[in-house]
Amino acid sequence: MTQHVTAAPATADSAPVREWWRDAVIYQVYPRSFADGNGDGMGDLPGITARLPHLRDLGVDAVWLSPFYASPQADAGYDVADYRAVDPMFGTLTDADDLVREAHSLGLRVIVDVVPNHCSDQHEWFKQALREGPGSPLRDRFHFRAGKGQDGELPPNDWESIFGGPAWTRVEDGQWYLHLFAPEQPDFNWEHPAVHDEFRSVLRFWLDLGIDGFRIDVAHGLVKAAGLPDIGHDEQVRLLGNQAVPYFDQDGVHEIYRDWRGILAEYGPERIAVAEAWTPTVERSALYLRPDELHQAFNFEYLTTDWDAAALRAVIDRSLVAMNAVDAPATWVLSNHDVVRHSTRFAAGDEARGLRRARAATLLMLALPGSAYLYQGEELGLPEVTELPDEVRQDPAFFRSAGQDGTRDGCRVPLPWSGERAPFGFGPADGGPSWLPQPANWKDLSVAAQTGDPASTLEFYRGALAVRREHPALGGGRDIEWLAAPEGVLAFRRATAAGAFVCTVNLTGSEVTLPTPGTLLLASADLAPGAAETVLPADSTVWWAA
Repeated sequence: MTQHVTAAPATADSAPVREWWRDAVIYQVYPRSFADGNGDGMGDLPGITARLPHLRDLGVDAVWLSPFYASPQADAGYDVADYRAVDPMFGTLTDADDLVREAHSLGLRVIVDVVPNHCSDQHEWFKQALREGPGSPLRDRFHFRAGKGQDGELPPNDWESIFGGPAWTRVEDGQWYLHLFAPEQPDFNWEHPAVHDEFRSVLRFWLDLGIDGFRIDVAHGLVKAAGLPDIGHDEQVRLLGNQAVPYFDQDGVHEIYRDWRGILAEYGPERIAVAEAWTPTVERSALYLRPDELHQAFNFEYLTTDWDAAALRAVIDRSLVAMNAVDAPATWVLSNHDVVRHSTRFAAGDEARGLRRARAATLLMLALPGSAYLYQGEELGLPEVTELPDEVRQDPAFFRSAGQDGTRDGCRVPLPWSGERAPFGFGPADGGPSWLPQPANWKDLSVAAQTGDPASTLEFYRGALAVRREHPALGGGRDIEWLAAPEGVLAFRRATAAGAFVCTVNLTGSEVTLPTPGTLLLASADLAPGAAETVLPADSTVWWAA
């Protein structure tokens, strides 16, 4: 028996205008670690621009850039001092303009981060608020409060920083300010109209430069519950967590995004915004994507699901139903700059098994209806770097023992492009070492080493993206048809009038024999399909034209 995930009915008889983000494959570039144009060991905008042909050849539709704004770099650029300037370590505003123009010439769209929940303690507003002291109108643009205790020596409430420790820091005049992340990242007060006006201006600044959209950092965090109430428990809120707390996912954020949607519409129907929203449920995430709000939201529930058939099927079903209810595309993602690379997460101590599962997981993700996100280096099969010396680490969470594990540096190690020795073509030949050291065995994982090798992960990604782009039943869509399959195996069908497609995923540790459903398109492992039956290797995914 088959089972369908039902789509909502169409709202109009006429054919819809194609909206590119509904089936886009979007590639995240972490600027520090993608490519170094000037040889100082740090990735930059000219380096990215020079390497854009790699992304065109890979077959993605858009590039998402993590922050490159002027910043003291207390949290790798997520502490913004000037939202309209490029940090000199990454280049100039002209370099940003060149990057956008070159991307567009190659058929790539560009999405940039915007960081509206907090800024840097070096932002001019915050510096002036400190100079002017209590009662300054600038302090109302942040969350300054008197402390508790006899002399105000205790924080105003019991909120904790995501990076560990109190979410409050006391300044010399005795007041405290709120920072849900590092102390160098004071939270804006979105009850203040000047904050709204500033970000309207920032959005227009970058839209005028020609960018195609925004990824909204901590999109769920802008509005805090009235009165900033205590949480009343000891649980540490973590990155990508889904706890219900009074400083995340408050209903007031939605009015902000309705306003932003209007600004995007001024620049035409193809400019988009993507929410990084950690919410308790995928249904709560869907609220950010109602027709008058944002276009996409990251599917963190899918990212954090284990390599387990029943769990994956459940989250796929919930995601499709929730997104269909608001006529938004589902999104699928396996890795990003904040989590351990999925080739290592799925390894369970066995690196070969991790890569095998990572390739299988990629084909599953790319077979699902909607939009997919790739994180730089996953197309090379890069593992997490787990043995970085303490002295080179830069993740602020690493230095706060009460907080996170501080392991985000391991997924941010610069990419290997070519050569036999580090930094493997990351920068020019006469450049210095990369800002985080690369493992010596990455010489075998470089772009140059893998190009042209049909067994390589890079060529596997190129092939998968080409098939996804060409097959009429792949890409955007609203539903899948689950097919009968043994325990530990997922099988589903997608079809249009122009063709049908079947995906089978063996998540078990053993071979599984299944009826051959059609013509082999692509497999994540070596496969010899039979006329009537096919043996699927352990931890493998197969695409079929049905």
